[in-house]
Amino acid sequence: QVQLVESGGGLVQAGGSLKLSCVPSGGTFRNYAVGWFRQAPGKEREFVAVIRWSGGNTYYADSVKGRFTISRDNAKNTVSLQMNSLKPEDTAVYYCAAESAYPLVVATLYKNWGQGTQVTVSS
Repeated sequence: QVQLVESGGGLVQAGGSLKLSCVPSGGTFRNYAVGWFRQAPGKEREFVAVIRWSGGNTYYADSVKGRFTISRDNAKNTVSLQMNSLKPEDTAVYYCAAESAYPLVVATLYKNWGQGTQVTVSS
């Protein structure tokens, strides 16, 4: 098990950018795949992107492909989600999650979660 901590959320205008970060508290991402999910009020948690720490393979939801980029920094032991061309419909609480299998796009398959960070995109 690994504890995760997200940061970087905030309020941005449509068309703007934000960068989220996820770090493991007291551990490492080695042997994990790290995913980002989001949950808007009244909606189910949905998959956004995932990266395999070993090899750097990535996979994206169609709704964010071409706008969001997931990446890893080995030296900082960090997974980031760069979000560009943000839209009001991207407004949600964003969570990072870690699991040993890749690529997992179903939230219930992840056992390790962060506390979430709010992203609000104004129109």
